[in-house]
Amino acid sequence: MKTTRHERVSAYVATASAIVVTTVAIVLILSSAADFSFNIFFITNNSKPEFQIPIVQLQSKFNLSRRQPSDDYKFRAVITPDLHKSSMSSSLPLQLNRNRTFITGRRPLELELVRARAEIREAASVRNLSQLLRNGDVLSSDIYHNPGEFYRSYIEMEKKFKIYVYEEGEVPIVHDGPCKDIYTIEGRFIHEMEQGMRGHNFRTKDAHKAHVYFMPFSVTWMVKYLYKPDTYDVTPLRHFVSDYVRVISTKHPFWNKTHAADHFMLSCHDWGPHASKGHPNLYNTSIRVLCNANSSEGFNPLKDVSLPEINLRTGNIPPALLSSPSSTAPRPHLAFFAGGVHGPIRPLLLHHWRGRDPDLQVYEYLPKNLDYYSFMLASKYCLCPSGYEVASPRIVESIYSECVPVIISENYVLPFSDVLKWEAFSIRVKVSEIGRLKEILTSVPEEKYLRLKSNLRGVRRHFVLNQPAERFDVFHMILHSVWLRRLNLKLE
Repeated sequence: MKTTRHERVSAYVATASAIVVTTVAIVLILSSAADFSFNIFFITNNSKPEFQIPIVQLQSKFNLSRRQPSDDYKFRAVITPDLHKSSMSSSLPLQLNRNRTFITGRRPLELELVRARAEIREAASVRNLSQLLRNGDVLSSDIYHNPGEFYRSYIEMEKKFKIYVYEEGEVPIVHDGPCKDIYTIEGRFIHEMEQGMRGHNFRTKDAHKAHVYFMPFSVTWMVKYLYKPDTYDVTPLRHFVSDYVRVISTKHPFWNKTHAADHFMLSCHDWGPHASKGHPNLYNTSIRVLCNANSSEGFNPLKDVSLPEINLRTGNIPPALLSSPSSTAPRPHLAFFAGGVHGPIRPLLLHHWRGRDPDLQVYEYLPKNLDYYSFMLASKYCLCPSGYEVASPRIVESIYSECVPVIISENYVLPFSDVLKWEAFSIRVKVSEIGRLKEILTSVPEEKYLRLKSNLRGVRRHFVLNQPAERFDVFHMILHSVWLRRLNLKLE
């Protein structure tokens, strides 16, 4: 693969021991007080894992100076006492989290993160959010697992987080990506990170000052320029990724030092996970930011990030959804769905409900004389079944239209679920319960429905692609999710 950009050193190293070892007493005090907590646990659905979020405290150690990562993944997690008690049950199963130790010689940078962990841990116990908010910031506290913890973490991210963007590679496959249609978010993130003002605030040209390293290739453009149509052969994508990793790992020392645990890629294409198999460390160790966040196909929410799928056909939010709808507008339909019948779930939905009940407006493809967004704005609930892959742009469209999303999926790790309390603004229905949809939705008390709908207005800004990016929008939420994974790594 050709390299035409400036060849600079990119540095970054991942995972560390539960206590930062140092001879200085104050360092021991800081590190012992600063284990950052990160929410994740299993809910079983048809014997397959679904993910939501209580809070876990990292306890395990991992030292790559002695072994390869494949030999030493040993994790355990415990519920952090006194945090999020209101949102947890003592009977909830625990999920593993990681905390791996790397010896890197970057102690000053790590001490900065130690202090950030301590600040976040302290804020997690603050019940009055107004004590933390500053500069006119407003948060809707109902939509977060712990609003104080999220807000403090976000502020620490804005102050400290630095990202090095590898300069190797050529457009269009590297340093470019789609900026409209269903994979909009892939190109827009790359462009904001490399050219945008908000991206500039987080980007560092000094690789030794970086906390994470971004590989700005586009899987969507790999498919467009390398894939042979109708072959279903993803080998060219994997070869490109393998060559790219070879270039950055031979020219820079950072990939090899941490086995890519502090590197991240981003892809909204369905084949993003397949492309990441081009290098075992990219697939197994790095932070993969993916729309196709399927936990049964290798997506690991302990290190990977779920990316919302946002379909902007023209590159902009549709005019009908551009602003929040009137809270008093009538919604005569109980529920609505229109979409292609693909994957295992949608055929079941149409079999049970297409043309069966006027309260549930269920279509395969909407007749041309009817408007898709008008139906969303006229419905209380919008059905969001998975198709071939788990993610659906209907979830974000539902949020924009304040039509409560009804998520029907298996093994889907929802975007930003480490901080967002999805049950506060959506409903999940098991595939086995599709036949009971009307019963389930009509049994929701009106007071709860109004609360769900109101919370959609509060969560909307976290799913908006602004140009240029704005604080708390989807660009920053993606960065915050990567920041959380970085905080769960300790480097020495």
